[in-house]
Amino acid sequence: MPNPVRILVVDDSVVIRQVLKAFLCQAPDIDVVGVAANGRIALQKLAIEQVDMVLLDVEMPVMDGLETLREIRSHYPAVKVVMFSGQSEANAQATMEAMSLGATDYVSKPSTLTKEGGGVEALKAKLLPVIKMICGGEQSTPEVVQPPPALPSVRPREKTKRVERIDIVAIGASTGGPNALADVVAHFGPDFPVPIVIVQHMPPVFTRHFAERLDRISGLNFAEASGGEYLNPGHAWVAPGDFHMVLKNSDGQVMLTTNKASKENSCRPAVDPLMRSVAEIYGPHALAVILTGMGSDGCLGCGTIDEHGGRVLAQDEQSSVVWGMPGYVARAGLAEAVLPLDRIGPTIIQWVEKSRALKADGGRR
Repeated sequence: MPNPVRILVVDDSVVIRQVLKAFLCQAPDIDVVGVAANGRIALQKLAIEQVDMVLLDVEMPVMDGLETLREIRSHYPAVKVVMFSGQSEANAQATMEAMSLGATDYVSKPSTLTKEGGGVEALKAKLLPVIKMICGGEQSTPEVVQPPPALPSVRPREKTKRVERIDIVAIGASTGGPNALADVVAHFGPDFPVPIVIVQHMPPVFTRHFAERLDRISGLNFAEASGGEYLNPGHAWVAPGDFHMVLKNSDGQVMLTTNKASKENSCRPAVDPLMRSVAEIYGPHALAVILTGMGSDGCLGCGTIDEHGGRVLAQDEQSSVVWGMPGYVARAGLAEAVLPLDRIGPTIIQWVEKSRALKADGGRR
C-alpha cells in the first residue's frame, strides 16, 4: 500500500479548517499532518513536518496565500500547492496570480459548507480526486457520458492522413491546465495565422481573469467568449465558466456561441461539445490539442475530429499534472503525436505553418 498523502491545511477560518480536516482524515490514503491559520504559521510547520501538499487559502491575515506561496516555492519546491479560493473577483484574480507563481492547481470554495446545503459533499467530490491525482494516488474518474474504453497502453495511429491546411486550433484542458496553457500560448505571436478556441474547466469569474492572464503572456489577442464573436486569425477565446462554447456558421463566417445545455462529462464548459462543432465546420482543416486534465472529456470530441479528417495532438504523461484527458486520447489511438509540454506550442506552430504552405485544396468541407 502506498504511503498516505501528507497534507497541511492553511486557512484563517476555524470552520473551514475543521471541515477540511474532518473529511480528509476519513480518507484512508490521506494524513492531515497539521493546520494553520495563516502563512507564517504554515511555514513554521513546513520546517518541522514532512508535507506532500499544502491546501492554501488566498485571503489570510499576517501572511496571505500569495506571499506564502512564494516562500513555499523558494524553500520547498517539491511540495504541491493547491489554492483554496473563494469565487469573488478579488479571489479569482489572486488565484490566477498564484498559478503564475507556481501553484499546482486550485479548488474553489462552495458558497456554503453546511451538510444540509450539500456544500461539504460537493467540496469532497471536487477536492479528493484532485489530491489523489496530483499526488499519484488511486485514480478517480468523474461520471462520464458514454465513456471511451480505457485501453492498457498507448496505441499508435493505424492510418496515415493526407495533411490538409489547418484553419483552426481547438484546445482542451482541466487539472493542471492553467499553467500548461500559459506555457503553450507563450509561443504564439500576433501573426499566428488561425484562430484558437479553448475550453479550460473553470468556474465563472475565473475564466475572465484566466483569459486576461493569457492575453498578457501571449502575442495573441485573448478574451473570454461571450457569444456572437466572429473568428479571426491572431485571436483566441476561452469558454466562459458554466457555459458550453460551440461554433456555428453565420452568413459564411464562423461565430462563437455559448449555451447552458446539460453538463457533459460532469463539466460545463466541456471540451467535447466544442470539438464536435469544430469538426462539423472545419472538417479536415482542424487541429485538436488535449492537455493535462482529470477524466476523459475531449476523447469523444477528438474522435469526431479524427473521423472528419482533422488532426489530434496530446500531452504526454510525464509532463502532465494528471494524465487523464490526454491519456484517454492517446490510448484510443487518436493522437498523431504525444509530446511533452515544452514541445506542444512549437509543434502547433510548425504544423499550422507547414500545412498552410501547401496549396489550398478548395477550402473547408
